[in-house]
Amino acid sequence: MLFWTIVKVAVKSLLANKLRSMLAMLGIIIGVAAVISMLALGAGAQKRVVDRISSLGANLLIVSPGQWGRRGVRTGPVQTLTLNDAQSLLEEVPAIEMVAPIVRGSGQFKYYNNNSQSIIIGTSVTYFPIRNFEVERGRPFTEWEVKHSARVAVLGPTTVENLFENSDPLEETVKIKGINFKVVGVLKAKGDQGWFNPDDQAIIPYTTAMKQLLGVDYLREIDLQAVEEADHTQVETQVTQVLRRRHRIQSEADDDFHVRNLAEMAEAASDVTQTFTILLGAVAGISLLVGGIGIMNIMLVTVTERTREIGIRKAIGAKDRDILTQFLLEAIVMTGLGGLLGVIVGVGGAKAIANLSQFGTVITASSIILALSFSAAVGIFFGFYPARRAALL
Repeated sequence: MLFWTIVKVAVKSLLANKLRSMLAMLGIIIGVAAVISMLALGAGAQKRVVDRISSLGANLLIVSPGQWGRRGVRTGPVQTLTLNDAQSLLEEVPAIEMVAPIVRGSGQFKYYNNNSQSIIIGTSVTYFPIRNFEVERGRPFTEWEVKHSARVAVLGPTTVENLFENSDPLEETVKIKGINFKVVGVLKAKGDQGWFNPDDQAIIPYTTAMKQLLGVDYLREIDLQAVEEADHTQVETQVTQVLRRRHRIQSEADDDFHVRNLAEMAEAASDVTQTFTILLGAVAGISLLVGGIGIMNIMLVTVTERTREIGIRKAIGAKDRDILTQFLLEAIVMTGLGGLLGVIVGVGGAKAIANLSQFGTVITASSIILALSFSAAVGIFFGFYPARRAALL
């Protein structure tokens, strides 16, 4: 028998038992849909985590005082970073492009009868480009205002909404911890980062924050932006060497600071979510195997029912190979059609998850190809035994 004749006979056999064929395909449809939906959910989670870390700043390294313990708890003194440290890092580490000294606190904000408890960030003008903050209205403060400890503030959109409601905040005066500040700009919304809401803060000159608002002479953080082509691991090593020398730390002693490399954090987070995606896909893939077992059972029943048909075909010249090919093709056609329907259901399910929850999904061509390939392999694997049994009758 010619190949296409065998294909035609296989399709006719499936159409002759539509309900049974559809029930056999149901497991494949569910399995493929589950694989695509789970992979899309995992890829979406990976993208969300990486995007959030990347939104903190490009080529960013963060220096914090003290040491971080195994459970993420800061240990040791927290007054070890100074403005001179920040300046030395800019001058002595060639790959450092910009430095932003940071002091941080919180306080009561007041505008007439409206009050808000918000974060206070004291920093330099370089903080805005380093942390990818855009000023949507107004302007950032200037170097002159930093030098002269000006009482100016750039507010986050949530802070503006809490204090000003629908009125224009620019050039208005707000009280921050009882001190008057002129609003010179409003940040573009970034969205809640989970551990910190960048839309609910006031950014002011670090000189003003240190001298007039917080009364400190040390930094809570130093943000460093490396040049695009820099080796971040090497930059981290150089930063550590400069600070250990400046802080006169003995060779056997622990650092009194901690350097976080956001590029490494993004890579680690991506690896974790990728593993999570693989696990989700593997769990969903089990349902495909269950669907394959269902197809094998249906095919075995079909072989038993069609014993007479098989005998007639052999009597008129069909070879064992032809019978095996016909039944194997029936299994492959069922899994193929089930796979295509599963793709449609899976894509729809992934979009439904994205619309009904806060979790974004990312549907990739590779996930669709993987699901279809796996379903075809399931068809061949679980269809071979019934086909071989039919051929040997």
